[in-house]
Parts: sequence; C-alpha cells; structure tokens
Amino acid sequence: MTFETNTVKTEKNGDIFAAAGVQEKPDNLPLRKRPVDIFFLVIFSVFIVTCIISDSVEGLGLAQTADSTNILVRANYWYSSNFDPLYQSHPLWLRFISGTSAFVYVFFYVVLDIAIVRGWNWIQLPSVIYATMIISLTGIPIFGVEFFGPAGQATPNPAVFLAFNLPYVIIPLLLLIRMRKPMPFTRKW
Repeated sequence: MTFETNTVKTEKNGDIFAAAGVQEKPDNLPLRKRPVDIFFLVIFSVFIVTCIISDSVEGLGLAQTADSTNILVRANYWYSSNFDPLYQSHPLWLRFISGTSAFVYVFFYVVLDIAIVRGWNWIQLPSVIYATMIISLTGIPIFGVEFFGPAGQATPNPAVFLAFNLPYVIIPLLLLIRMRKPMPFTRKW
C-alpha cells in the first residue's frame, strides 16, 4: 500500500496550524488476479488485428473485388458480398467510421493492452471516451442501416452480421462497466 500525505493549513486567531492527513492509496492487483482484465487483453489484441484486416480496407476506400491482388481486400469482399452490402457500398460516412477504427482506435487498443498489463489506472477516462464513441458510432448508424436501411444496404443475413459485429458493441460496453470507478486495476471488477 502506498501513502500520500496531505497538509492542510488552517488559520485561527492569526496562528497557522498544520494538520497532516494520511490517505491510503490501494495497490493495484496483479494481472493474474484480474481475470476480467485478461479477457480484455485478449479481446483487444484481436481487435488490433481486425482493425488492420477489415477497417483499413474500408477506411481507405479500396474497391472490394473477388479478383484483387490484395488478400485483405478479397477477405473483405467475401464478407461484404455475402453478409454486409452496406460495407461494400462505401458511403463516405462509413469510410470515416472505419477509418477512425483503423487509424485511431487501433493505437488506443495497443495502449489499452499495455495499460492493462502494467496497471495504468489513468486509462480509465480514455476507456470511457472510447467505449462511448464506438457504441454510439456502431450501434446507431451502422446497425440502424443494416437492419432498417433500404434494400442493397440492409444485411441479408442478420445472424451472421451480428456474429461479426456485435462484439464491437458488447465488449466496449463491458469495458465501460469495468471502468465505471476510478482506480480500476485495484479491484477485480
């Protein structure tokens, strides 16, 4: 346990009195005692890979074709042509969302993984900001169009679409719950 000393000065009849208060600052739990954080470590490591494989293709606006020489484009073509026509139609707003994921969130995932391992409690606020953003940007416009959009943009297979995309809403929601209080790495949940 570490201690912080706070000195509070008060004035009474012209005299200054110092009252020293000692506050206990709890130690972080080791990672092995934080199984939920190990889960997040694994999942956000996977998110790093999926950002590179999927979101970078859409963010860069690469044409998704079956005969592309780029293996990432071909993988995205398989997914979008079978389950996600919106992803294949390249609306500008979706390119911005995917580009943010590929070129901004990916760096956050790396820092988050390091913070989880090292127990950097300052990651709490950036985690809350990230989770709120991604839940809003994925949950509202993308899911809205995929389920209620016009033909040619709505998913023909909601179950497969959800299998691929729901983790990007559920996991950030769980992270938001995990980071609900200060000093997240001092407790198991």
